[in-house]
Amino acid sequence: MSTALLLKGFEVELYTGRADGTVVGCSAEAAAALEGFVTEPDHRNLEYITPPDASYARQLQLLLEPRQRLRQWLAGRDLTLLPGSTLSLGDSHRFERSDPTNPYHGYIETTYGTKVVTASVHINLGLNAMEPLFAGLRLLRCEAALLLALSASSPFLDGVATGAHSQRWLQFPLTPADVPLFVDHQHYIRWMDQQLELGTMQNVRHLWTSVRPNGDNRPHDLNRLEIRICDLVTDPLVLLAITAYAELRLQQLLRDPKRYDPLQASCLSPAELAELADANDRAAARSSLDASLTHWRDGAPVIARHWLREQLAELAPLAAERDLAPVLAPLETVLNNGNQAMRWLAGQGAGLSIRDLLSWEIQAMADQETALLEATGLLDATGTVGGPGPLG
Repeated sequence: MSTALLLKGFEVELYTGRADGTVVGCSAEAAAALEGFVTEPDHRNLEYITPPDASYARQLQLLLEPRQRLRQWLAGRDLTLLPGSTLSLGDSHRFERSDPTNPYHGYIETTYGTKVVTASVHINLGLNAMEPLFAGLRLLRCEAALLLALSASSPFLDGVATGAHSQRWLQFPLTPADVPLFVDHQHYIRWMDQQLELGTMQNVRHLWTSVRPNGDNRPHDLNRLEIRICDLVTDPLVLLAITAYAELRLQQLLRDPKRYDPLQASCLSPAELAELADANDRAAARSSLDASLTHWRDGAPVIARHWLREQLAELAPLAAERDLAPVLAPLETVLNNGNQAMRWLAGQGAGLSIRDLLSWEIQAMADQETALLEATGLLDATGTVGGPGPLG
């Protein structure tokens, strides 16, 4: 089986607001003014999507270029981009519609309220053959908690610490409430048709789970896996490292499905694996890298941080073979120093306010982006975004 790098792409949701961390919505105006940006039902966050490309270097450019254009547009309004995946300083008590005339937005507001007003990043990895795609879906769903543990960035809501590391994942309404571990494509098609008939899903996109199949004509025509569980990762290098980790797990699966497909390699039933995966996701949302999880192979307990270290050690030869060791390197820093939620909570424990923490992170985001834009040649001497060829 070939181990060529998979096509990959990102759906990035971001909050906009002031430099002190106050959220200020402007998604409809931004989407109208800037190519490549779309609104969310609540106008306090917006989204951009990177086109599929297998190259990590290219994806770094594709992540940075739209963000910098958005920054320049926001600067004229004394606004900026905010870190975090929840309304850290509020207000989660009201919904601010981006399009009051959109009936689906009305359904979202009425049914879910501000539980869905979150920011995240979805990672898409390309797989065209159905058997590997659904095997990959099973593996990533059973290990999705590890991706959340690395990315957790939402410990605050409405100006207080919630007690969780990913408040976003705990509050976001998983839909439908119970999603099986799909044994094959036909199982997925039958289940999707049934949910649409029952009304538990409003449309084919209304499958809100940790990892789902994706394609232009769901549930029939599929070409990628969409990892939806990750909180917003503001550091592009960490995001690419998480992506490389997920891709390498899929590469292992493609080489040896009997060892890495949970349907073949676990002592647990598909129903037990689905329950285990959901429980692990909740545990990771509460405690991220320190969470006690249950391993899908044998049902044994394992701390998320230890499980990740074991897997990274196992992946090292394949990462070297695929020249991805440098891309993976930021994960060691995350494991040693904690994810964004853990660092924020440590700062709060040291006496810093949530507003202080957000303000510092907002500036750090901007500084890192400038440095990366200069390093990739996307920012010229005048501060204008340019670069080697069109990016979209």
